[in-house]
Amino acid sequence: MRNMNFERTDFVSIPVQDMERAKAFYRDVLGMDSPDWDAGWPEIETGNVSLYLVDPSVRGVDFAPHKVEVALRVPDVPEAKRELEAKGVEFSGEHDTGVCKMAFFEDSEGNALMLHRRYAP
Repeated sequence: MRNMNFERTDFVSIPVQDMERAKAFYRDVLGMDSPDWDAGWPEIETGNVSLYLVDPSVRGVDFAPHKVEVALRVPDVPEAKRELEAKGVEFSGEHDTGVCKMAFFEDSEGNALMLHRRYAP
């Protein structure tokens, strides 16, 4: 059997229950950009892979938030954490592996997110 030729990951779907609340969180709290916040499924550009805010009920699927983190790379985890805390974001923990720093939180819909920065090879 031959291997499939997957070129890249184009996007990750982020399930939402309240689209307006989710758009406000990603736009106003995280400061992310979308070419069209008014689209039915807004695409958020992150530099290497897009995030799509998706209401799963549109496809007849029950809402369930992601419980395994989407890692969002930032230049400085402690600084980004301070900025988000000032905007009311609550963090559930931090971890330094000796290779990377991480800080864990959830979006407005209960999806697990992480601030991440690798600092060693």
